[in-house]
Amino acid sequence: MYSRKPIFPGIIELNFQAGEVLGCNVYLVYDADEWLLIDIGYEETVDDFIEIIRQLDFPLSRCKTLVATHADVDHIQGLAKAKQILKTTVTAHPKAVRPLQEGDTLVTLAEIEAQGLKMDMPPVQIETQVNDGDVITVGNLEIKVWHTPGHTDSQLAFQIGDVLLSGDNIYRDGCIGAIDAHHGSDIKSFVNSLERIRDSNVQWLAPSHGPIFANDAAMLNKTIDRVRGYLKMADFGTLADSWPLMDQWDEEVAAGKLPDGLEPPKQ
Repeated sequence: MYSRKPIFPGIIELNFQAGEVLGCNVYLVYDADEWLLIDIGYEETVDDFIEIIRQLDFPLSRCKTLVATHADVDHIQGLAKAKQILKTTVTAHPKAVRPLQEGDTLVTLAEIEAQGLKMDMPPVQIETQVNDGDVITVGNLEIKVWHTPGHTDSQLAFQIGDVLLSGDNIYRDGCIGAIDAHHGSDIKSFVNSLERIRDSNVQWLAPSHGPIFANDAAMLNKTIDRVRGYLKMADFGTLADSWPLMDQWDEEVAAGKLPDGLEPPKQ
């Protein structure tokens, strides 16, 4: 059996527990013998994570539910397999239900043709839907649900006391989860979610990738400013809401204007 290494009371991160990174961060939240998992990662590491849980002396029959932070393949590909082994339910945001239940490889980013990426996305039934303000209980522990769209439209975060299991919203180096139209990204929503995290009473952020870190307003402000800047970009596919460079190009084309210092060649 393993000695438990909780990162906060009632919270174990299974990669940290194992002493090696097996995939995305997987949080086991528990009170007494009742427990749940937030994310599960890829299908190929499900057996590894369940063996860790078994060695931590958590009864497999006491898994209350498996929670998806959002519907990206690196977080949820293993849900169907884990659900079958643990004989439990799956919980997700309403906007994650269709791609998860249909095994949609495009929305979940399981298939990215330009990168030669093509993974299986086993469909899984969702029994419970949660949204902002809901509370999930594990024993006597209360987990407050935040809907934090931006990275995806289904992105959830979970507050337990002064800790936020913050999903793919923000990482310790100030980076954020990918912005991609295929899985429901929205830049304005992302800014709002980051501002909510910054202004909250949460002291610690436990993300879906990488190390835990303090909620630091200065760092969040830098990220917010950068993300807000993405709203004004030149290319249609960036999810921007305006394209000032293209407006300038319209004007310069109409005026026949070239950059200062560049003269048109003589005919």
